[in-house]
Amino acid sequence: MDLGSSIKKVREAKGLSQKEVALACKIDNSNYSKIENNKTDPAFSSVVKIAKALGVPLYDLFKADELFNDVNSFDKTLMEKIALIEQLDKKEKTAFFAVLDAFLGKKKMKDALSNVLTNV
Repeated sequence: MDLGSSIKKVREAKGLSQKEVALACKIDNSNYSKIENNKTDPAFSSVVKIAKALGVPLYDLFKADELFNDVNSFDKTLMEKIALIEQLDKKEKTAFFAVLDAFLGKKKMKDALSNVLTNV
């Protein structure tokens, strides 16, 4: 896979528009489009900016086929969120998981009460 197609695949997997990435990179929209469509070879500094804007390590742009091949868009979003959670420090993770546990507990309680009321 060529670099432009790989960048496009990562961008789409992240649910971003060309305009959003171009703005984050401070690259003209038309120039960014040319990069994705392989109509121009970007400078290395531009590729670094694109990787940063997409929130991926630079090397991921060169192996996007492997990373985003068999994962549907729902899973990609979930995987992206999990990766972000892993980047939190210990205190932030603890707080995040406390909130998550509260929501899951609420869901379980709601389901249990629903089952009890349905069986009455």
